[in-house]
Amino acid sequence: MRCRSKRTRTTAFTMAAPTEWRPQTLRDPESPEQYFTDERAWQCVADALDAGIPVEVIELQKPPGKKGYVLRLPGCPPVQTIYVKLQLGSDKVIGRSFHQDKLDN
Repeated sequence: MRCRSKRTRTTAFTMAAPTEWRPQTLRDPESPEQYFTDERAWQCVADALDAGIPVEVIELQKPPGKKGYVLRLPGCPPVQTIYVKLQLGSDKVIGRSFHQDKLDN
């Protein structure tokens, strides 16, 4: 799976495909005293996909017409949900979003 290897994943920001990858701002539900690292964020995404978490397919605004894949992961209170958005490139998975779900209240 592309999410598990540093060689086949990226979170690089570009104007054509902006990212909001901020795992360091969220506490890890499995270790609430610690914040996510990039490595741990990718591990959680891969584990969730392996577990069959629902994935919503959306059309991206940037780049227009491309598909995005949205997952919602459980957060660590007070954050209820972590919003994750991925894009598949030709040889990499692109982490576009990893932050508190804006629908969280």
